Amino acid sequence: MSSTIFIQTPFQSKSLNKSLNTHFVASFKLPVSLSFKPRTAAFSKRVHIRAGLIEPDGGKLVDLHVSEPERELKKREAASLPKVKLTPIDVQWVHVLSEGWASPLTGFMRESEFLQTLHFNSLRLDGGSFVNMSVPIILAIDDLQKASIGESDRVALLDSDDKLIAILTDIEIYKHPKEERIARTWATTAPGLPYVEETITNAGNWLIGGDLEVIAPIKYNDGLDRFRLSPVELRKEFERRNADAVFAFQLRNPVHNGHALLMTDTRRRLLEMGYKNPVLLLHPLGGYTKADDVPLSWRMKQHEKVLEDGVLDPETTVVSIFPSPMHYAGPTEVQWHAKARINAGANFYIVGRDPAGMGHPVEKRDLYDADHGKKVLSMAPGLERLNILPFRVAAYDKTQGKMAFFDPSRAQDFLFISGTKMRTLAKNKENPPPGFMCPGGWEVLVEYYASLTPSDNDRIPQPVAA
Repeated sequence: MSSTIFIQTPFQSKSLNKSLNTHFVASFKLPVSLSFKPRTAAFSKRVHIRAGLIEPDGGKLVDLHVSEPERELKKREAASLPKVKLTPIDVQWVHVLSEGWASPLTGFMRESEFLQTLHFNSLRLDGGSFVNMSVPIILAIDDLQKASIGESDRVALLDSDDKLIAILTDIEIYKHPKEERIARTWATTAPGLPYVEETITNAGNWLIGGDLEVIAPIKYNDGLDRFRLSPVELRKEFERRNADAVFAFQLRNPVHNGHALLMTDTRRRLLEMGYKNPVLLLHPLGGYTKADDVPLSWRMKQHEKVLEDGVLDPETTVVSIFPSPMHYAGPTEVQWHAKARINAGANFYIVGRDPAGMGHPVEKRDLYDADHGKKVLSMAPGLERLNILPFRVAAYDKTQGKMAFFDPSRAQDFLFISGTKMRTLAKNKENPPPGFMCPGGWEVLVEYYASLTPSDNDRIPQPVAA
């Protein structure tokens, strides 16, 4: 049985029948509203700001966990139900759904929800309003599994070790339009898309949707579960810290001092605006990532060093793991990343160059325009209540010996250190310029690359656990 947690906040939901405006926050004015000169007329808007935690999508957070007294009963019920095996990524999506990151969604998508997500990047609620939903959260099954389910309206979901994870109720089975799904989500059907190859290409030709009854909270027993705070737990933590604004920063890479400069400058601007205690949600993605990304365990070690070395203030920073898998779907996926942080209580979202992007899998270019992510976020249906904070470009200032915001009037003084350059330095156990990354954080990165052992085909290194 699912339960619902009601959270009262000063924010009201907005319907999409109002004119579509953008909602960048570029400069701050006191006391509670702000305006700015847009780069183009298309980005003109007055943004109204209020203190407090933003209301979850749909007005409430869903909690899909079975209550503890009911667990044994549900296990007995599941014993007689048809069984569907989950992949590790499927389990990650159960985790996401169960804690309310995708509120108001209550389970794997049925066809109407799948099509709305695929074609509108949003879901219509009963009252006629919309919430953003840009990536399908679905469960694929094959012909044999479909046949084994028969006329049953419920199925038991098991992990790879045959452990009962959840019961899916009031199910609906419909066709899995793989090509349409890929084209709409990634804007290409080119071969080599990591998430597609991992989860879609060999998946079944059917999708099964329904409401989830999750037997117990998802745990990974990898030493990092203490960092996996649910939206409810994050909201409680923000309230404990008396946060009157929450600004979220998602990353899947190590934190360098340019990132830290951006985050500390954001807090400074929020204080100037009139907020008393803005809190940073440093929120690394913890689900599936592609093989050449730094693994989560190593990234968390590096993030801890950033706090230990005082680059970020532990008193005003909450470090937590976002359990979602990564699609690398650019402007489509970044909407999901932003929407999920609304449910966690963030009312400001920092967005940078090419968010959720990647290189084209076939051609030598980026898959997405580097500016489209932040532009799409500023116009996305269902995200009107979220204030978008575009990156200011930071680079290494050779005159100051530290990361600073880029000044085009003295471009010759700045050095841009790419991710490729950073990885090359770390692999070769060389140091970056002083002030690029805190020493403790850099040591973790060097240690990670030193731990890699070449695979048999010498193409993809196999990481050693941190």
